[in-house]
Amino acid sequence: MAAASVGHVKAFSTLPRVVLVTRKTPLELLVEHHGTLGQARFYLESRGQEIAGDQEAHERFESGLAEVVHAIPPDQRRVRIDREQLDRFLFAPDDIVVIVGQDGLVPNVAKYLSGQLALGINPDPERYDGVLCRHAPRAMPRLLAWALDPQGSAFAVERRTMAVARREDGQRLFALNEIFAGHQSHQSARYRIRVESSGASVDAREERHSSSGVVCATGTGATGWARSICEQSHPQETLPRPDQPQLAWFVREPFPSVFTQTGMQNGLLGPGEKLVLSSEMGEGGVIFADGIEADRLELLSGQVVTLGISSSTFNLVVAVTSETVTPEKDPARAARPASRRTSRKR
Repeated sequence: MAAASVGHVKAFSTLPRVVLVTRKTPLELLVEHHGTLGQARFYLESRGQEIAGDQEAHERFESGLAEVVHAIPPDQRRVRIDREQLDRFLFAPDDIVVIVGQDGLVPNVAKYLSGQLALGINPDPERYDGVLCRHAPRAMPRLLAWALDPQGSAFAVERRTMAVARREDGQRLFALNEIFAGHQSHQSARYRIRVESSGASVDAREERHSSSGVVCATGTGATGWARSICEQSHPQETLPRPDQPQLAWFVREPFPSVFTQTGMQNGLLGPGEKLVLSSEMGEGGVIFADGIEADRLELLSGQVVTLGISSSTFNLVVAVTSETVTPEKDPARAARPASRRTSRKR
């Protein structure tokens, strides 16, 4: 009996851990803010709104999450964490990361991973598009079996390019969508900008800028913030695909003056190329990734940040057959800006 127990513990300990990542539903946030469900309902109804929609969405989410949890074998190690815990959670190299919820949760998780397999589960196709969380909860048993033993052609790993921001002191931030460098408020960001390749200058120019900051986006982020910028600036370059080792960078609203220039407004970074920003901000300069402003780096006078392609990719498990909830549009086509002649207001 003792030998069998020891063997069972050993087998249990060698299984990869399943990390379930979720975020609070709108209903949970309402109850958290108002104290009770009754108070939340009263607050909304007193303002002509209803809580029924949030309740229905919460029930669909809980039902989908329960189906995912039920699919995990009893002897499989597992832990559930909330989005707010990501910056304090330590992922193991062999973790299988299961992201349950909306697509925006995926970049929040990706920036803390280093090559682990990620499974995106969409518990509510009526509410979420399923661009990155492509799988229905019912696919979890087959997904997990494949992740533990990647054989067969039902699933594959989509290796998405990530961006990295490196400060001169060694601090780093990773992003699946985009990195922002600028001022934390609506004040102008002041910095010097140049493009380098393996330490050498690609462009002899170095400009001094006063702008609303710089955005450096991946192919995954090409359908988000970068696309919005392209709708206004109409750059000549086509935005990269999610798996393409390329980044697109944009200067937001550069201001021309006797002291600042606007010649360097956008461009593409390939392997080995870097965008270098030298801060001239005495206060308020920041760098953050994928919209998480709480997890940020300072960018003050005398500090330098280098933006480039990360050596690691975000490894998203996708269906080769019919498991996909919602197929993703080709970002190179969806994000390609219209010409000035044919562009229309949205």
